[in-house]
Amino acid sequence: MRQVTASLLLIIMTVGNSGTKRLAAQGLTRTGQKVDLLWRKLERDVAKIDEGLDGVLAVAIKDLTDGRTLFYHADEIMPTASAIKVAILAELYRQEAAGQQGKSGVVRLADPYTVDKADIVAGSDIMAGLTPGVTTLTNRDLATMMIAVSDNSATNVLIKRVGLGNVNTLLSGLGFTETKLRRQMMDLKAATEGRENTATPADFVTLLEALHRGQIVPAPLKDEYFKMLATHKDSDIPRLLPDDLTIANKPGSLEGVRSDVGIVFTKNRPFAIAVMTTFDRDERAAEQAISEVALLAYRYFERLGRASTYGRVISPKN
Repeated sequence: MRQVTASLLLIIMTVGNSGTKRLAAQGLTRTGQKVDLLWRKLERDVAKIDEGLDGVLAVAIKDLTDGRTLFYHADEIMPTASAIKVAILAELYRQEAAGQQGKSGVVRLADPYTVDKADIVAGSDIMAGLTPGVTTLTNRDLATMMIAVSDNSATNVLIKRVGLGNVNTLLSGLGFTETKLRRQMMDLKAATEGRENTATPADFVTLLEALHRGQIVPAPLKDEYFKMLATHKDSDIPRLLPDDLTIANKPGSLEGVRSDVGIVFTKNRPFAIAVMTTFDRDERAAEQAISEVALLAYRYFERLGRASTYGRVISPKN
């Protein structure tokens, strides 16, 4: 009798444990469903912004915590304008990392450069004001000017130094076929001939995620890369976001084109974002659209970053 009772108890416990596991799994699923509902609202709100824009909008957003992606026309091939500079910077840091590991023939951040008048092109407020043949900079200085004020002359010097082909090898190594650096900055002849710098928003967030995970540049150089990319600048992604939020981004602008790409380091929930527009009838409206998409994304990730899995928020007491 005792043996039968013990066996029966074991069966009950086994069934009970399985039921508990099923209920726990159902709870997780239901919790995930709530996040899915928020995500779908984010997708609908992005579509509403697109409806109000007289131009073409393409968006990619990636949750760097769980890998969830929002792709809205994200495979469209778009002109990058200066946003392509995130790839040039990545190649510079990749070569610096290789040099630190003992590889020869690579470009280093501390390599010197003496300003040459022949290198000056339009859109170079800083470089154009330096003394040719006298002022000496480092590649790190050039990179800072490229990111902080989007100096085109500094960018072109870096393209020549790291190698346009090397930048594209980095990009193709990530599986990109349409994200390419085809010309230097302000090369109107190349642009007229169809050699435009292009990317897809999906590729941009993949590049940023690879950098964030240390797959291209290891720490601590990875951290230095994002610190430089986070240099304060006039751009669209940060415009409506909190001033104390770390945002590592690079905007780009050409006639009829606006773009901004980067990582927003929302507390506990960083995300990569690329918002690109073209055929813009009203460029200010396009800039506003980028800012509004970034704000929508920030509100979603900020909410997840401070809430429990059930959505409960417990704010610290003052």
